[in-house]
Amino acid sequence: MRFRLWGTRGSIAVAGPGTVRYGGDTSAVELQCAGDRLVILDGGSGLRPIQADSGPADRIDILLSHLHMDHVQGLPFYPPLLDPDIEVHVWGPVSTTRTLRERISRYLSPPLFPVRVRELANVTFHDVVPGQFEVGPLHVRADLISHPGSTLGYRITEGDQVLTYMPDHEPALGNDDFPGESYWTSGFELAANADVLIHDTQYEDDEYTTRVGWGHTSVSQLADFARMTSVRTLVTFHHDPAHDDPALDDLHDHLRSKLDGVSLVPGTAGLTLDV
Repeated sequence: MRFRLWGTRGSIAVAGPGTVRYGGDTSAVELQCAGDRLVILDGGSGLRPIQADSGPADRIDILLSHLHMDHVQGLPFYPPLLDPDIEVHVWGPVSTTRTLRERISRYLSPPLFPVRVRELANVTFHDVVPGQFEVGPLHVRADLISHPGSTLGYRITEGDQVLTYMPDHEPALGNDDFPGESYWTSGFELAANADVLIHDTQYEDDEYTTRVGWGHTSVSQLADFARMTSVRTLVTFHHDPAHDDPALDDLHDHLRSKLDGVSLVPGTAGLTLDV
């Protein structure tokens, strides 16, 4: 299994000379797996160019972690959703009040957008409950994690390769003893012993003190979480829109100094890595 980062930014897309290396588009990750199946994690602004660069596909699966705007804003601009020859399956967290299709329709409808969900060509929506399911050759385990609203983390397995994706996550929230018992730690079972963990890296430690409860993690918390889950490689993600490339270089230096036995790969736009 191989993945490529197309959108690495959190909260809102940012463009300019200060974000060239780490990227300015919001969350979108392409998975390349057996059988040329195209699977995409999240639908932020980084989604738009994926299929054109990856080659033709007659089926595409998009796994949404949650429905905040920075994770779905690329959907109406994604050409395969308007192509009747391409079967698109959109997976996202279940709600007790509305289906995934109905919730996406609140965005894809006037006055927010001129194209309605019913005008999409060949799209199927799947409400994901915590549990396990298959997407082509991939075995997917989904579970709720700590972030405002219904938010899923994904543990994706192909053969003996494991990738965990938690782009928005605050594992220390409400845990005064963090890192404490693994049983009480949000996302622990999804990340435990993963080959690659793609994880929220939004705040420096001093920034987090005024943003507790916003649903994101700090450098020190992430280092603790990576060590306690025994992941092999940590890929940073969901970079704060206020952090330019030099600021993110400093953040990664800080994070690297706190990691022990975990390989750190800064999440930059275009990064391609084998799991």
